[in-house]
Amino acid sequence: MKRALLLGILALALPAVAASAEKTIALPPDNAHGALKPGPGMELVQANCLICHSTDYIVMQPRGDAKQWQGVVTKMMKIFGAPIPPEDEKAIVDYLASAYGPAK
Repeated sequence: MKRALLLGILALALPAVAASAEKTIALPPDNAHGALKPGPGMELVQANCLICHSTDYIVMQPRGDAKQWQGVVTKMMKIFGAPIPPEDEKAIVDYLASAYGPAK
């Protein structure tokens, strides 16, 4: 009897749980200040970095060389769990160091 009641409750609850899992959040567009500079690897940055934060977060970072940007990318992957494929990591670091490297 208890098992039948439990199965009945689950049968009623599961559609509600499944429907709530389909919700999405629409983020506002980035402002013009946050536009990424064009260059090789920009598409990888858009595909891998913008799933977690806006471009503002990238363009407002202190300018740095490849070593500094490698540290940032490593932190995003290891500390914050960014799902960056290992084969994209170097191209992302190279783009960031090139586009947002030390002022010349």
